[in-house]
Amino acid sequence: MQVIGLCRFSYPAEGGFQVEHQRLEDRIAYLYAPDRIEERFRHFETICLPGLKSQTDPNFTFVILVGDQMPETYLQRLADLIADFPQAVIDARPPGPHRKVCQDVINAARDLDQPCLQFRHDDDDAVAVNFVERLKQAAQDCAPLLQKNRLVAFDWNRGYVARPDHAGICGEVQVTPYWGVAQAVAVKPGVRQSIMNFGHNKLNRFMPTVTFTDEIMYVRGHNDHNDSRQKAHVKPVDLPRLNAQEEAEIQRLFAIDADQVRRVFA
Repeated sequence: MQVIGLCRFSYPAEGGFQVEHQRLEDRIAYLYAPDRIEERFRHFETICLPGLKSQTDPNFTFVILVGDQMPETYLQRLADLIADFPQAVIDARPPGPHRKVCQDVINAARDLDQPCLQFRHDDDDAVAVNFVERLKQAAQDCAPLLQKNRLVAFDWNRGYVARPDHAGICGEVQVTPYWGVAQAVAVKPGVRQSIMNFGHNKLNRFMPTVTFTDEIMYVRGHNDHNDSRQKAHVKPVDLPRLNAQEEAEIQRLFAIDADQVRRVFA
């Protein structure tokens, strides 16, 4: 079954952000501000990409949606980071309605005559190296459910919330359902709706969902430029520093190298 992941990398969508801007030009300036985009690249390189590049089942497509106005230096930097990641493709699009553009990008990458597994992925999050393998197995295990429904969601809800910095990684394991990472939707042939047509925390309102809590499956990035952290009255999260044994566990599960984190964030 075809598997497609979608990552929006500083794409200037109309909607889709909790940070609001009066003009599109203001949003573009915000997204490409040097401090912000440097942080996005650091997280993308050290947190997001390692686990995807190390998947035990490499048969999937990872589409990176960017704006067609992204400065060439950033676009080339992005291309360099995925040069050794053949599953990844960059799709540059003009600004447009968030959900519609994301749906079009996913459908452009799929065979509409075949069933499809789709997952959304932020540039500062990670999935375990066996995520694609587990996703395909879940779809196989739930085959009768997929046959009866246009859309079926899968949600792995146990994982790390983590903050990388110059000294390594702070983080802890927690359980949060429908958080949008290590989450996927099975789509029947001919159905044009995608995982991006629904809020990640509202999937269970629109389709059957199957949840898994038995294994650690994600790292949810925590940083000052998280879109969800720009709202007023958002409380800081105090995360403990991972020790050497925990860093080794993060590397085993997600291929995240704490030494690389220290170098990149130095």
